[in-house]
Amino acid sequence: MRSRPSKPRLLQAMTDAFSLPDLRRRILITVGILVIFRFVAHVPVPGVNQGALQALFERNALLGMLDMFSGGAMRQLSVAAMGVYPYITASIIMMLLVPVIPRLQALSREGESGRNKINLITHWLVVPLASIQGYGQLVYLQREGVLSSTNPLSMAAMVLSLVAGTLFLVWLGELITEYGIGNGISIIIFGGIVARLPEMIGQGFLAKENFAGLSAYLLIVVLTIMVIVIFTEAHRRIPVQYAKSVFRSGRMYRHSGATHIPLRVNAAGMIPLIFAMSLVLFPGIVASYFSNPSDPNFADMVMKLFDPRAALPLGLFYWALYFLMAVAFTFFYTMVIYQQQDLPGVLQRQGGFIPGIRPGKNTQNYLNSVINRITWGGALFLACVAVMPFAARQITNVEVIQLSSLGLLIMVGVVLDTMKQLEAQLVMRKYEGFIR
Repeated sequence: MRSRPSKPRLLQAMTDAFSLPDLRRRILITVGILVIFRFVAHVPVPGVNQGALQALFERNALLGMLDMFSGGAMRQLSVAAMGVYPYITASIIMMLLVPVIPRLQALSREGESGRNKINLITHWLVVPLASIQGYGQLVYLQREGVLSSTNPLSMAAMVLSLVAGTLFLVWLGELITEYGIGNGISIIIFGGIVARLPEMIGQGFLAKENFAGLSAYLLIVVLTIMVIVIFTEAHRRIPVQYAKSVFRSGRMYRHSGATHIPLRVNAAGMIPLIFAMSLVLFPGIVASYFSNPSDPNFADMVMKLFDPRAALPLGLFYWALYFLMAVAFTFFYTMVIYQQQDLPGVLQRQGGFIPGIRPGKNTQNYLNSVINRITWGGALFLACVAVMPFAARQITNVEVIQLSSLGLLIMVGVVLDTMKQLEAQLVMRKYEGFIR
């Protein structure tokens, strides 16, 4: 008698996940918090002229680009218009300050308690950063006639609403991290990006006059996602051997066999693109405060020069600068990461060594040379992904889809990280996972 075919690997893994009460609870908590996030994204800030706001978005491409990361919350100027990006900015600032300020460096070495104190400082830093960002956005919208009330009390209430919305989203993200599945902050960003995709794809299919271009655009996106997955998982294995026994902290530790250090090709992740995009968009955003549609001036020229939707040849300046900055920030951030990890020192303290390489300075020079070589691959990968929307638009002539390379990196990274966590949970409970 023939046996029934088994379920596909992924479907079977999802069935196993929902059959476990604690894992099912974590998945449902994550989904429930995302639903709450989407409700909050539709709560408008008081005193906004929605008609004027929609008209502003139609004529300002920069705002449309930023709106995608908030899941449409900025287009409605909801309390979640800034998303969790002030928290991301605060985290990056703290990450760069820890190796520079001795007090913060000492805190980072105190284990869990030190990390909690740094996390608390990061949360406090979010408040002034969100206030400055929110006030800057409101001043610009006030100048464009979007705000129906401009007295100081109304402005203060709107700034407080935006700051409260950001802090609420950060709290939701931390709830996901603690009680759900995956990194909560990343999943909140992921939810905002994915929420805009159905609308963009629908607009693309409504533009039937360029169906071939749309098909080619979607094919480029799929190929880009495949490349992102390959480079996200790619790493160089450095063989490491340990001495038979190591005397450390009054105890003798024995090691057997050999292992390796996995050096990621793209160790910097998406952070270089966040840096590069922020710097490239900054001149255009500042210029938008001084532009005058009725009387073109220098500010309007700057806005056109730093507009990601600008046509050739002006558009080439923006994307070429974005490409170069992505390469530069990838090298900078990768060096910061590996200096903080201090791999040669860790190996020496644990009695490990790379075969054929003397411990100490020689090991450091060898690892630095390997990291420099593989970082070129990661840097060029990130830079090519960064300019993918521009290349896709020029090849396919599709204008209705505003897909961001940073958005793709975030989506793929969050999906891979969440799948790995689910895989770990299933394997820990002796179920077969779905990652081969």
